[in-house]
Order: sequence, then C-alpha cells, then structure tokens
Amino acid sequence: MSAPKPWTPQEVEDYLQRFKVQDILSEAVNDAVQAKATDPVSHIADFLARTAGADPMAAEEVPTKPIDGQKPGTSGLRKKTRTFMEAPYLHNFVQAVFDALFAEKVPVKGGTLVVSGDGRFYNPEAIQIILKMAAANGVGRVWVGTGGLLSTPAVSAVIRSRGKGFEPFGGFILSASHNPGGIDEDFGIKFNMANGGPAPEKVTNYIHKRTTEISSYKICPAFPYVSLDKPATVTVGAMTVEVFDCTEDHVAVLKDCFDFAQIKAFVQRPDFSMVYDSMNGVQGPYAKKVFCEELGLPASSLINAEPKPDFGGPTSPSHGHADPNLTHAVELIAKMGLDKRGNKVATPQPPPKFGAAADGDADRNMILGDNFFCSPSDSLAAIAANADAIPYFNKHGGLKACARSMPTSAALDRVAAAKKLECFEVPTGWKFFGNLMDSGTAMFPKGKTYTPFLCGEESFGTGSNHVREKDGMWAVLAWLQILAAKNADTSKPFFGVADVMAEHWKTYGRNYYARYDFEGVDKAAATKMMEAMAARAGESGTKFESGYELKLLDEFAYTDPVDGSVSKNQGIRFIMTDGSRIVFRLSGTGVDGATVRLYLEKYEAPDGDLAQHPFDVIKPLAKIALDESKLAEFTGRTEPNVIT
Repeated sequence: MSAPKPWTPQEVEDYLQRFKVQDILSEAVNDAVQAKATDPVSHIADFLARTAGADPMAAEEVPTKPIDGQKPGTSGLRKKTRTFMEAPYLHNFVQAVFDALFAEKVPVKGGTLVVSGDGRFYNPEAIQIILKMAAANGVGRVWVGTGGLLSTPAVSAVIRSRGKGFEPFGGFILSASHNPGGIDEDFGIKFNMANGGPAPEKVTNYIHKRTTEISSYKICPAFPYVSLDKPATVTVGAMTVEVFDCTEDHVAVLKDCFDFAQIKAFVQRPDFSMVYDSMNGVQGPYAKKVFCEELGLPASSLINAEPKPDFGGPTSPSHGHADPNLTHAVELIAKMGLDKRGNKVATPQPPPKFGAAADGDADRNMILGDNFFCSPSDSLAAIAANADAIPYFNKHGGLKACARSMPTSAALDRVAAAKKLECFEVPTGWKFFGNLMDSGTAMFPKGKTYTPFLCGEESFGTGSNHVREKDGMWAVLAWLQILAAKNADTSKPFFGVADVMAEHWKTYGRNYYARYDFEGVDKAAATKMMEAMAARAGESGTKFESGYELKLLDEFAYTDPVDGSVSKNQGIRFIMTDGSRIVFRLSGTGVDGATVRLYLEKYEAPDGDLAQHPFDVIKPLAKIALDESKLAEFTGRTEPNVIT
C-alpha cells in the first residue's frame, strides 16, 4: 500500500481554517497568558478540554475585586498595556460599563454594540474578551470593523449611520489615541453612547463608582473565537457578530460632507502634490480609500499607511509615537521642508504643496504647506473663516456656531465676532462639545439650535457635527476643499496653505501661540502647584517687567448652555490687559505621572508684525508663567519635553 500523498501548504492552511484550529489555539494561549499560568501547557490542555463541547452561551459570574485607578479621564481609561493584559483589569472595567448602562436603562439586552480599536498591541485579544462579556450580558448583535479596526471618528459614524442609523446603543473604542503602542507602552478603552459621542461625565462617574465596588463580572468562557480578517456574519446562540469593511461608513459620511469631484479635480492639477502620514496607525486603510481610490492620488502620496501594533516602534523615525506634531511626525516634517520648530529647511526636492498627518486612532490632524506649519488654532480659525467653501455647512443653512477648548487660542473668536457666529469656550475634552452638537435634536428639542457647528482643540483636534468625535480626515478634506475653492482659476498662481493663512492674518490679526508639555511630572507635586495658583484666583493688577499687566487670574469653570451642567476646576488662566493669556492645566491623557501643559498666547493686530516666529514671541510670557507658577520649585523641571 502506497503512502498517502503529502498535503500541499495550501491544503494544510485550508484544513486549519476549516476547523478554526489556529483560532482555538490562539484563544487557549491567550487564556493561559491572562491567568499567568505557571504551567502554560497544562493550562492550555485544560482549557481545550473544558471548552470542547461546552455551551458557547453559558454565562459565568466570576468573582472579582475592585482595582484602584480605573477612573476614566477626558478620553477614557489609559494604562500600560501589561496592566490591561493582566486579568481581570479589562474585565472589571468592561463589566462596570455594562453595569452603568443597565443603571441608565440603556437597552443592552438584545441591542447592538460596536467594538473595535486603533490596531495597537492587545487590540485583537481585548476584542475577543469583550465579545465573550457582551454575550454574557445579553447583547444581541456586535459590529466589528475588519481587522478589529475602526478609527475613533469612524466608530461615531458607524453608530450614527450604519444600517438604518442610530441602531447601536453604543460602542467600545480600544485606543490610547496618540500615546505609543506596544507591549511595554500604552493601551486604552472608552465607551461612546448612542449618539456616537463619548460618554458624558454622569456616565463616566458612575462607571468609576462601579469599578470601586464591583464583586463579579459576567463572561461566556466557551464563546468561540471570531475571525476578524474579512467581512462575515457569525451567529452563536442569541448573539450575532457582524464583521464589516472598516472604511465604508466613515467614507460615506465624508462624501456627504464634501464635494469629492471638486477636490479630485483640484488634486489632479499638475502643480499640486501632497503627502499624507498615517503614522502606522488606524488611518492607513482610510487614507488608501479616500486619497487613492476616491481622489485618484498615487500610492506614493501616502507614508506609513500600514497599521502596526507598535505604530512602527522605537526604531521608527517617530519612535512609535503616533502623534501628529512637529516633534513626532519626523518623516513628514522633513518632506515638507521644516524642522521641529517649524522653521524652513532645505530639501533635496521641492516640498509637496500640501501635507497632513493623523495620530494613532485618526481623530487628530496636522496641516502643513510647503515650508509652512499651520497651528491647530489657526487651522480651526481658517476653516471657520472659509466655511462657505464647505458643502456640508451650506446645505444645512450655513455655519451657525463654533466652539473651542479653553486652552485653544482665541483666533476662532475673532472670526466668529466678524461673522456674527455664536462662539463658546469649553473645557478640554471632546465630550464638552457634544451637547452643542446635539442641540435641536431629540436629545435636546427645546432651546437654541447651534448646528451646523464647527469646533476644535489646540491639541490637533478639529471637527463638526457630522459625527460626535474629532475627525482627522474631515479636517484634511476641509482644507483640500478650501484650497480647491481658492484655486478655482487655474490661470492664477497656486494659492497654498501659507497664502490662506497670510490672507487670514491680514484680515483678523494673528494669535501667536505655543504649548509647553512637561511630561512624567510627579502628580502630587503638580497638583500642589495647581492648587497654589487656584488659591490666588481673583488677583489682578500685577505689572510684569516685560510690560504685561494682569487683568485677572482665575480657575476656569463652564456652564453648559444646553443642559445647564457645570464643570469646575478646568485650568488656571492668567489673562492680561492686552488679551494675552497664560493657561495651566493637568492633562488626563498620560499614563506615567502627570503632564503639565502650559499654553501661551499673544495677539498681534492686522497692521502689526505678522511674520514673527511664535516660539520667540511668547518667550516673555513663558518667563512670567514659570516664575508665577513656581513650576521648577514644585516639580524640579525647568525645560518642557515638547514645544508645539
């Protein structure tokens, strides 16, 4: 009898896929890692024996204990990846979210949930855990982007527009945004509500409360591993998991906001070129879909367009820090003929006419021209000034209102005043724009309607009410739409980003602006520094050597004009008599220690010197800030880690 014919590699692969061997083994290995098994081989064998033939929908209530430090910040819960990998850290938080939703009478049972992330390390494993817990908590359907990927704005778009629209009760976003990814770096999770926006403080406060008293979590341990590689629908018992193309819903929403045909004609001009940096984050698939497939740009227009779990890691030019700014977007900055201060530098070839970048979860953006850096505050103001070029605003009656986070420069305010738009100053955190966006909807049917609406933050976030998150791709397309309008007459010289801003400053003046980040500061020391300044609230009249005079020192508080809620302790402001500002706040997005952010702003009128370097202009304010805060005395720090 002859020996059986050996299988080809393809036959082996087909066999393993047909019986989901690799998926099952991967799940068993992950369970051993979660349990920190001293004998992983035996643990894996026990896991396989335990789950073989078990009811996949059999829910278990697993005893647990509260874990300190699970209070969500402005953008969810962020910790080191290894912390999340250690059971039951993720389990506790996810169950606390479900408990909070049940308490708020959210229709979780039989409802639809979105789960995806930015592709960072541990995303795939975390998704499988959440699927098991969703099944145990009675969720009827889960939507997941292919590869487990959805950008943060895409999650909002999916919640609001997929299917009939507003079908999900919310969604888990697995991301630490611009923070580095990797097993020794950062991981994060946050929950967005049925309107597509981040959970409000009422809900996040309840989530935190539940994490401090939780005694068990629910999970279906035998719920099978679900492959996320390609679109598919898998039904297990009473729960269906639908895996769909991660780009389709967000791109559809963007096509409703902009005139893609006009933008495509513009970017095909022979005198136009661009480069877009996805920084190896989740934006890669969206960049390929929008810029290459929809707008017809060559693939060479994209760099770092492949999502990686470590965003390129420590050996990459960005050191795995997918943060679109002058410090970290090293490759893009060099291509655009700039250094990390935004100064012009020589390049082997003429720089592209337009450049842009996204962060890890693609909600942030950076806008560049050839040899020109456009600050986020200026970008926001320029979009407001040119809002009539954007179809989304026009077809909804024109831009009606705008808002900025308190630390963002007041450049937007000047445009709003000139165009008679309502303008709001809100605390840092995109959720504070949410009620303004939802004014006039079923959530807030009474009172004023502030949409169409434009908003942004100095931390490279810009967006509108098309979704309920900041949207990096939206901002880039807004700029391309504005440039297309400015360059309608092809017989005239190319009108670029620098030209738009020069025109803007001659009309509205220039708000010179910079931010100093002091990272990894001892949190207790930083808190004492902030408390010392807060105790001085109400001071005025102090005259400084550089000619500035203090009009008011205060601690910013915000009353929401839509629901009347009040947010206090939102940062320290030194407001000068000439409108210049010094702002201090502690950031809630870091993982190690605290980050002290110092914001500096000086206004120059349209007839003043508009060609200075911002970092030079604000130096006298920086000296006042460091002296008045006694930052070095409290923290031991004399120099910032990053200046933007």
